[in-house]
Amino acid sequence: MSDKRKRIVIKFGTGILTKSSGNALNPRQLRRLTGEVADVVRAGHQCLLVSSGAVGAGLRLMGLSERPNDLPSIQACAAIGQSRLMQLYETLFQRHGFHVAQLLLSHQDIDSRTRYQNARNTLERLLRFRNVVPIINENDSVAVEELRLGDNDRLSAEVAILAQADLLLILTSVEGLLDEKNRLVAKVTDIDAVAHLASETIGIYSRGGMVTKLQAAKLAFQAGIPSVIGSGFEPGIISAAVAGKAVGTQVLANT
Repeated sequence: MSDKRKRIVIKFGTGILTKSSGNALNPRQLRRLTGEVADVVRAGHQCLLVSSGAVGAGLRLMGLSERPNDLPSIQACAAIGQSRLMQLYETLFQRHGFHVAQLLLSHQDIDSRTRYQNARNTLERLLRFRNVVPIINENDSVAVEELRLGDNDRLSAEVAILAQADLLLILTSVEGLLDEKNRLVAKVTDIDAVAHLASETIGIYSRGGMVTKLQAAKLAFQAGIPSVIGSGFEPGIISAAVAGKAVGTQVLANT
């Protein structure tokens, strides 16, 4: 792992946090992912998680087999599922000696200069505690942007910029951006040149396709922050990405 202490924003998509049925969290996946994050933090780096999964967690608790179509029901699922999701994160991180801190943000928080600074100050203070992992989600019970499109992809880029991160790692259910022959595009330096390769396909239970992930990477790119889009099902991907190894699709920073 790289010797340089890094600040990493890691985005967990709904597809890697829920079971294949989509209407319940996958504790085994969460156990492995939190273990990998804990390893990176123990190595001296700082990790901020942008976690989807609240709606998926709420579906089963509400007895629903699939994501509803109406916004109030989706927001109700998020309100119920968020506490379950955080409870699971707290339990899993405690096994590694860490606590979690929940931050619910909306785009209005990021657009408002005062609230932006307040959020930044809070994050900086939390990161001074070496045993705290901040976990960020959109305030889904009252905000709607990420529920309608993006599955927290854009939010993860905004958080990376807010936190002045060294790396944005977007973990999804595919290995990265694929070309016309279904081969992994390992490195990207011109996002607009590969935008046509991005699929808008989204899952039944999630909202983000590759289009929104590339858009998020472009936001980070414009702020000089490199990104990696990779598979959350690939063991060791978090430490590998932090170490600068060739994993997923690397979007090199515009420095």
